[in-house]
Amino acid sequence: MGGKRKKSNGEGGESSLPDDGEGAKSNEKTKMEVLPSMIKNKEKRSEVHAKLKHQKKLEKRKKAKAREAAEKRALELGEEPPEKKVPRTIENTREADETVCKPDDEELFAGNDCDEFSAILKREHTSKILITTCRFNSTRGPAFISDLLSVIPNAHYYKRGTYDLKKIVEYANKKDFTSIIVVHTNRREPDALLIIGLPDGPTAHFKLSRLILRKDIKGHGNPTSHKPELVLNNFTTRLGHRIGRLIQSLFPQDPEFKGRRVVTFHNQRDFIFFRHHRYIFETKEVKKTDSKGNRTNDSKGENVPQTKTIARLQECGPRFTLKLISLQHGTFDSKGGEYEWVHKPEMDTSRRRFFL
Repeated sequence: MGGKRKKSNGEGGESSLPDDGEGAKSNEKTKMEVLPSMIKNKEKRSEVHAKLKHQKKLEKRKKAKAREAAEKRALELGEEPPEKKVPRTIENTREADETVCKPDDEELFAGNDCDEFSAILKREHTSKILITTCRFNSTRGPAFISDLLSVIPNAHYYKRGTYDLKKIVEYANKKDFTSIIVVHTNRREPDALLIIGLPDGPTAHFKLSRLILRKDIKGHGNPTSHKPELVLNNFTTRLGHRIGRLIQSLFPQDPEFKGRRVVTFHNQRDFIFFRHHRYIFETKEVKKTDSKGNRTNDSKGENVPQTKTIARLQECGPRFTLKLISLQHGTFDSKGGEYEWVHKPEMDTSRRRFFL
């Protein structure tokens, strides 16, 4: 009867039951569909989850061994090794942006010669920075400013007092300052930075978070007075290029490499991470070994060690993260200012959309 067999129920009646093959398949199917989250018993759920995790680990190890064997076989045969798979990340799957800068963009490079930062970046003027605070300051504000003064050469701190920010801009223009940095504090914690380019702007407003002062960094170094090297990473769009040039205008364009100081602004997913390090190069001896890990000797039978150069870093601090809130034309004007770009909540609908 098409895969079913009859069985007597002891009273002369007959009932149809599935055969052994179909029963085994149905049982396997139900086992495969059962997820750990569907099991109510906690011990059984943990046991199933551990088995699945162990199984995935074995499969991953098996694939890694197969990949290593294929690479080794290709090297022995003198062939090209198989291409490595690039993992999918939010960065390499970002939404296409028309404003991404290209190396052959002539319009971009022509604009660099006549923007607000060209005089400083061409070394026609020396950067001179005025640093101040908001009107209601806190104890962490001056401590953060003290760290900034050691990072940015030719920076000067002025107490805010009751002066209006427009008056401070006028005073800074008369004293030939090239930029103003305003540290804003809220609830005794610095939470924003305002960077004003002089004399014609622009004005960038950043949210400041994850601040760690130098004194709170374990094993921190003390920076010297040498002019630091500046590293800007991943400022790829037109807006990011403009923000990068604004940050670049805060530092001298003739770093002193003897000081071995480096200041880094690394943009990732529109968050700008700030780090300040000292570095040193050292030579380290490396003994020759074969594929099995045994030491090898030269033709004379002597064990001659190899040397390689390594770089060591020591963080000087501070450490913080910036998030661009707005970019305004000209100097600071909260009422009649014209904005180049403003961050709005509706811009955060996609995790793969970036603006810098």
